[in-house]
Amino acid sequence: MKRLLTLFSACLLCVHFASTQGKDILTSLQKDVPGQGKVTIHQEARIAALVGSEAAPVSADGSRVIKKAGYRIQVYAGNNTRAAKNAAHAVGARVKQLFPELPVYTTFNPPRWLCRAGDFSTIEEADAVMRQMRVVGDFKAVSIVREQINIPVE
Repeated sequence: MKRLLTLFSACLLCVHFASTQGKDILTSLQKDVPGQGKVTIHQEARIAALVGSEAAPVSADGSRVIKKAGYRIQVYAGNNTRAAKNAAHAVGARVKQLFPELPVYTTFNPPRWLCRAGDFSTIEEADAVMRQMRVVGDFKAVSIVREQINIPVE
């Protein structure tokens, strides 16, 4: 009998969640239910607008992006010295100068400084740009690496 009652309660709970799934969760939380406590939420309207929405995270430059698996072109990998940091930034600036449409990512991934360029969904796209970089001749060792990429949301 206890199991039947527990199963019945679980079914009612599932039905309740299924019926409120499409509703605004903030409204359902603040609903006045007799015999239960009252929830009051104080927040900015901007936060309320984001709750339940499928908003994309905001990148460093202020645009909205979605992260996904993809490919980038690694144009520099150094060690953890100040000279390697300066070289990584210099290579990044050179890539930006020659290929202004490519996003450039200069990061410190212990124990080395890396400079990677592009956000490519397929390895073929990355390979085509990598071949163009090799033709320029300014970059010693370029290679394609698998990494989380940023896809802009419009």
